[in-house]
Amino acid sequence: MTSIKEIVTKKRMMLFSGTAHPSLAEEIGAHIGVELCDSKIFRFASGEIYVRSEESVRGSDVFVIQTHADPVNESIMEQLVMIDALKRASAKRITAVVPYYGYSRQDKKALAREPISAKLVADCLSVAGSDRVVSVDLHSGQIQGFFDVPFDHLTALPLLSGYLQEAEPLRDKQLVVVSPDAGRVKVAERLGEQMDADLAFIYKRRSKREAHKIEGMVVEGDVRGRPCILIDDMIDTAGTMVEGARALQAEGASDIYVAATHAVLSGKAVQKLEEAPITEVVVTNTLPIPDEKRIGKLTVLSIAPIVASALQAVFEDESVSEIFHGENQP
Repeated sequence: MTSIKEIVTKKRMMLFSGTAHPSLAEEIGAHIGVELCDSKIFRFASGEIYVRSEESVRGSDVFVIQTHADPVNESIMEQLVMIDALKRASAKRITAVVPYYGYSRQDKKALAREPISAKLVADCLSVAGSDRVVSVDLHSGQIQGFFDVPFDHLTALPLLSGYLQEAEPLRDKQLVVVSPDAGRVKVAERLGEQMDADLAFIYKRRSKREAHKIEGMVVEGDVRGRPCILIDDMIDTAGTMVEGARALQAEGASDIYVAATHAVLSGKAVQKLEEAPITEVVVTNTLPIPDEKRIGKLTVLSIAPIVASALQAVFEDESVSEIFHGENQP
């Protein structure tokens, strides 16, 4: 009779979705071939959030999918409560899947007495019980350093470039990829390399007194008579993209395309894009886009295949960067 008992266990993958963007979570699950797990999520009369898994998660590799959509604070808190519930239910490993990372623009102190809210969100996810975090096109790559757990930084660039390369109006044209400001030059360079296009950038002078207001824009690069692709990580109020498109038009650019990963589309963003000299706006579905915001010139690509491939690799303990051939880091 042996004094040692050996048990060979099988890994089990479980996907949970918050209420911010369930259709994306369902699509991710469909690509992996795993159905979303049943969970009970509701608000008490006071507004507090209640979460309970309807099935056992003990010893499982759990993925909690929740994009930080409007209302952002609700979405973040719901994900934290879900992670805490699963941790206390003895999940073996918990991965927070955050297609759009809330507060990502508050990643440093620009003025005295400002918070670094992106770090605060990172601390909350860690304390709640996340063993790993997966996100797409952070506003700033340095946010990865706010975590003491592994962080997989995915990118939608292959998705955006693949679509634009197949666009009939852009074939066999002398394209110019344009960065809307100095901070996006590296991203524009990478897209330009993938599309064999030249590079230009716009010097943007923001107002120090009024948020989201741009005081002036200057185009650096040869864009006259050439189709241009403005690339950014997100479209929020659309002020940057609209003013950038107008600056390119003033310099004689022909068709102007806009590409971004995250379609935040706050306030009158859709109306601004509709009225701007822009041929097409290409985004992904990291955030839910309601029907009333899906204007004719807006094209929405699904990020689900990219996220699903990454989650499969994480579950199987394989390389995530190989999915992007090492080009997923900023």
